[in-house]
Amino acid sequence: MGKVQGVEVTNLSSSWGDGLAFCALIHSFHPEAFDFNELSAANRKRNFELAFETAEKYAGIAPLLDVEDMVTMVTPDWKCVFTYLQMFYKKFRNFDKSKPST
Repeated sequence: MGKVQGVEVTNLSSSWGDGLAFCALIHSFHPEAFDFNELSAANRKRNFELAFETAEKYAGIAPLLDVEDMVTMVTPDWKCVFTYLQMFYKKFRNFDKSKPST
C-alpha cells in the first residue's frame, strides 16, 4: 500500500492500530488542522480521537469507529477500517489540494 506521512500502511488491519495512519490520512487533506510531527504511536487513544474528530470537523466524515473499541483492540478489524476508509474515498476522490479548504 505504501507510506503516508512516514507511516507505513501495508494492510487494512494492524497498519491502522496506533491511529497514526488515520491521522496521516486526514492530515494529508487538512494539514492546517494539527501538527502531525507532534504525534506519537505510543499515544493511541489521542491519535484516534484526533483523527476521528478532525475528519468529522473538517470533512464531515462521521466517526464510524469508536475510540475505546480501537484502543481495546490490538489489531483492528479490517472490515471496520475498510468501511471507514470508504467514507474518506467518497469525500476526497475529487478533492483538489490546490484549492483552499472551506
